[in-house]
Amino acid sequence: MKNANPVSRLLLGLVLLFLSGGCTAREPAAAPPKSVTDFFAVRVGDRTVRMQVAVLGPEMERGLMGRKDLGADDGMIFVYRAPQRLTFWMHDTPTALDIGFFNPDGTLAEVYPLLPFDERTVASRSDRLQFALEMNQNWYRDNGVRPGAGIDLAALKAALKARDFDPRKFGLDK
Repeated sequence: MKNANPVSRLLLGLVLLFLSGGCTAREPAAAPPKSVTDFFAVRVGDRTVRMQVAVLGPEMERGLMGRKDLGADDGMIFVYRAPQRLTFWMHDTPTALDIGFFNPDGTLAEVYPLLPFDERTVASRSDRLQFALEMNQNWYRDNGVRPGAGIDLAALKAALKARDFDPRKFGLDK
């Protein structure tokens, strides 16, 4: 190579670079963030639930509309940035549900039945609620999950991270 022309040296260099895998080690591609359609295992009381996590406005507005395929321990949790009074309705929702409202510390405070296609608003009594978990109707009763039971906030925090949300923005900074 001592007397090779510059183009030959450049080509040889490129071939060697290609064969060596480049200048630096490549990081494996990061997995894309999860979405509202993904399920996360989260304990509620003594039961593990497979829940979808609704965070963005359009996800919350859609909720479980049109869904007829919820498994026995499947549900959707709605995660709010700050405690507030929560209101829900069943517009275009064919599945009978129960909704549990949780305090910011993850304690179940209130449970209400939600009837299919019922457009009347179901409002919480408290204005200090931050999470709402919709499950199949009677799930709370049938599984002995009553007010005072807790939701696993560490698992919820992990689900938010997997969805590419900062849990601290939802008060989950512990």
